[in-house]
Amino acid sequence: MQKQQFDRARNFKRFRPRFNYAIGFALLLVACGLALAQAGRRQPASTESGVMVNVVAARTDKSNAQITARQLSVYDNGVEQTIRNFTPDPSPARIVLLVDNSLTIRADVEKLERAAREFAYEIFEGDKLLIVGYDEQAEIVADWTDNAKSIESSLKLFRKKGQPHLFDAAGAVVEQALRNFSGQKNVIVVISDGLDRGSQMTFEKTLAELQRLDITVYAVQAQDRTRGAIRRDVPKPKQVIDKLVEGTGGTIFSIDEPSIAAKSICDELRKNRYLVSYIPSSTPFGETRSLLVLGDEGIAVRSKTAQQPN
Repeated sequence: MQKQQFDRARNFKRFRPRFNYAIGFALLLVACGLALAQAGRRQPASTESGVMVNVVAARTDKSNAQITARQLSVYDNGVEQTIRNFTPDPSPARIVLLVDNSLTIRADVEKLERAAREFAYEIFEGDKLLIVGYDEQAEIVADWTDNAKSIESSLKLFRKKGQPHLFDAAGAVVEQALRNFSGQKNVIVVISDGLDRGSQMTFEKTLAELQRLDITVYAVQAQDRTRGAIRRDVPKPKQVIDKLVEGTGGTIFSIDEPSIAAKSICDELRKNRYLVSYIPSSTPFGETRSLLVLGDEGIAVRSKTAQQPN
């Protein structure tokens, strides 16, 4: 089984294979994949004429009654906006499982494997999984696929060593695995306690890039290995998970309930995702703007919390 490593050099601009590959064949596959992606790509999240935002919306009584634009309110920089379109988005998802397999995480390899394995059997037709394990390096454990058996066999490559460079790993995934699919339903599931030790990339830049590309982060959260004891200039692990998830419109599950996490996330992505678009009434150049999407009583809504400048 081969495993591919994200290159830390040149701001994660390229891949470095860990073992030898048939380069020509790999490039052909990449070219074909990009061509197919372009053919099915939605409009980008932000255009000159307006903004498009991914939203999760569901009725709290679990009914299947249709949710309409009249039942939502969108506030950009505190100013209510006129919604142009609000449509369901049942399109396939690209889901990256970003798994902390560093030495000190308080979860054994079997628990990490199980948390990842559950997704292989819960994804819907058309969905694709990419599994990335990280310590000081981010390495591809299973490349984009929907083949559950192939994914399950790849999980044996997990091993615990080194320190968790979570922010570097997230940056590498955004730059090398998801940026080319901007405008599609892109998701990162972080399987970790949120600890970062030694990343070159900051938490603030990590979150801003996720918001800029409208990538939703979910968390399958392990027990905090630090028990809150960490340097004051570094976000505590729980704060990292909370802010990544809240800032991108995701939610948090326990690593002790991986089947619930996988089913809930995959169901939500296929059944409760919407696209809302509006033309901002004011867009200060180069400034981050707050974003708030609210639903009427009985409708729960989540989205990213900020519009980053392009």
